[in-house]
Amino acid sequence: MNNHKIYKTSFASVYPHYITKAEKKGRTKEEVDLIILWLTGYNQTTLTNLINDKTDFETFFNNAPLLNPNVHKITGVICGYRVEDIEHPLMQKIRYLDKLIDELAKGKSMDKILRT
Repeated sequence: MNNHKIYKTSFASVYPHYITKAEKKGRTKEEVDLIILWLTGYNQTTLTNLINDKTDFETFFNNAPLLNPNVHKITGVICGYRVEDIEHPLMQKIRYLDKLIDELAKGKSMDKILRT
């Protein structure tokens, strides 16, 4: 799993899919961004720059200012795997984001999604 193709995939190429998934369920781009900022510690300006620069997932997560200290509260199944049991740190971070976007699309409140 050390060389999974998602690691070199640009975050910008997947980001619109996160937004589409959320909007199809009546949620917003702003909520998607809030989740990403909460998870990574980036600010909106930096997030926009990373998207514009077509930064890959590996760089996106490796350069994140601060992974939220409550990530250990993100549990459940995503893509057939329990997110809390994923051993590879980078894949786990990517799946954390996938799980949070899924929760948004399923109608969870932002308080629950952000584990507050």
